[in-house]
Amino acid sequence: MAHNCLQCIKYLMFVFNLLFWLGGCGILGVGIWLAVTQGNFATLSPTFPSLSAANILIVTGTFIMIIGFVGCIGAIKENKCLLLSFFIMLLIIFVLELIVVTLFFLYSDKIDKYAQQDLKKGLHLYGTEGNIGLTNAWSIIQTDFRCCGVSNYTDWFEVYNATRVPDSCCLEFSENCGLHSPGTWWKAPCYDTVKVWLQENLLAVGIFGLCTAMVQILGLTFAMTMYCQVVKADTYCA
Repeated sequence: MAHNCLQCIKYLMFVFNLLFWLGGCGILGVGIWLAVTQGNFATLSPTFPSLSAANILIVTGTFIMIIGFVGCIGAIKENKCLLLSFFIMLLIIFVLELIVVTLFFLYSDKIDKYAQQDLKKGLHLYGTEGNIGLTNAWSIIQTDFRCCGVSNYTDWFEVYNATRVPDSCCLEFSENCGLHSPGTWWKAPCYDTVKVWLQENLLAVGIFGLCTAMVQILGLTFAMTMYCQVVKADTYCA
């Protein structure tokens, strides 16, 4: 009976980690694709220039693949060390996620203030040599969200030292339209506009977060259950 139970958990653990590993492969693949095809699309933050969507996906995908691989081998070999390693790695990630989310809600005002200051610093790199990624990112955001600047379209006045904005701020795009009167520009601040968009899609973000947490809890449960079953089997055989 105990042997059948162990085999059942072993199968579930293997399937779970195989899917986990394949998910990591998919995320890594998307990250590499973004890095190759959209290499000129970078982060908006001058403080964290490597914090781009491609790099985040590559790092995340790699970690998931490693954890999934350890779990798969641990399940196949019924190896206590690997099963425990998988459990500990997944638990550390889960705890870190909880800490990050908690700190985010506790210090949301300070994070908002710092983020806006950092983004405004990044505006001064717009259109400069070697910053095509940041330039393209701002152009896409301002065009898609119909906004201009971080907290106000006048943020660009400090960048150009003139009453001027990028052409991506224009209601109707045309060459050098950013030199025209303010009546032809988007007035909405990009920071608040994107923040409102995220709040409107909070349900989707919440569901994604909940599903991620459930998958991790399921993985922790499978790993610890199988670890205990292996220990019991070893004790019984001894």
